[in-house]
Amino acid sequence: MNQPNLLLSPLRFSHEAGQLELIDQLKLPGSEIWHRYTSHRAVADAIKTMVVRGAPAIGIAAAFGVVLGAREGVPLDEVIATLRATRPTAVNLFWALDRMQKRAAALQSVSSQELVAGLSAEAQAIWDEDVAMCLRMAEYGAPLLPAGNVLTHCNAGGLATGGYGTAIGVIRTAFAQGRITSVFADETRPFLQGARLTAYELQKAGVPVTVLCDNMAGYLMSRGEIQSVIVGADRIAANGDVANKIGTYSLAVLANAHGIPFFVAAPRSTLDAKTASGQDIRIEERSSDEVVRLAGLQLAPHGVAARHPAFDITPAQLVTAIITDAGVAKSPYPQSLGALEAAT
Repeated sequence: MNQPNLLLSPLRFSHEAGQLELIDQLKLPGSEIWHRYTSHRAVADAIKTMVVRGAPAIGIAAAFGVVLGAREGVPLDEVIATLRATRPTAVNLFWALDRMQKRAAALQSVSSQELVAGLSAEAQAIWDEDVAMCLRMAEYGAPLLPAGNVLTHCNAGGLATGGYGTAIGVIRTAFAQGRITSVFADETRPFLQGARLTAYELQKAGVPVTVLCDNMAGYLMSRGEIQSVIVGADRIAANGDVANKIGTYSLAVLANAHGIPFFVAAPRSTLDAKTASGQDIRIEERSSDEVVRLAGLQLAPHGVAARHPAFDITPAQLVTAIITDAGVAKSPYPQSLGALEAAT
């Protein structure tokens, strides 16, 4: 696949061999290890264990998981149900699977070979469209970032998408245009996506980046060292409430207290008109072991309890603007997001 201006795509797919490859994001930045997948259940496990992560990338991987299931001859309802059960919060997963299911329904009277070919084309289209959406988001979003330093949280870059990035795509374009000076990247406990992945991507792109512990942002804001915040999203409710990696809500509160604009960048596939508000979004609770242990090292005393909500909800009133591939939405979000979601 020849996509424009890609930094690092998290997946590769061979239509001839029927093989999906995913870069192991748990091993970055120390090792660039690619795993090969030929079954939908293996892809489901990769999504569950966060070998692949980031809402758009999860959706693309799941779409190719459907292709693998069709090649295996497994009933597609079973394949899609298995993939749906992997992670509950990111709406792109369900959007992509609904799209694959609709395509399969249109191909129900064809041969198995034609079914695989049709599903492969649809999964490839989802991937290609994601990259195109990210590039459009960057065009819309870059002019919004004020001069100076921008802070981002988790990883909303090429590794979280088809290859360019949502929030990181906006940052890359803004830097290329001379609009921003440098980037602060929250480390993002407990998986350290900011320290491991965002810093890795930005360094590769030649964008100056400095890693922060998650609890340092408020201090730097008070010193005037941060001029804007931009993050991605895993689901955006109809009223503009945003579900994103845990710690996003805290950043939004801090930005609001310091008069700093807080932007969200996400493709229209992340907009969820069926969910009225953030209160209706199911938040994934992951294993406490991921909090008390790090790279095999026990951080807390054995037997001590830990919580691990993987996401939080940022209320719409704390969001300055939501940048999509169809344009920029601002308050009142029910009207502006509705208009963008309906755009063709």
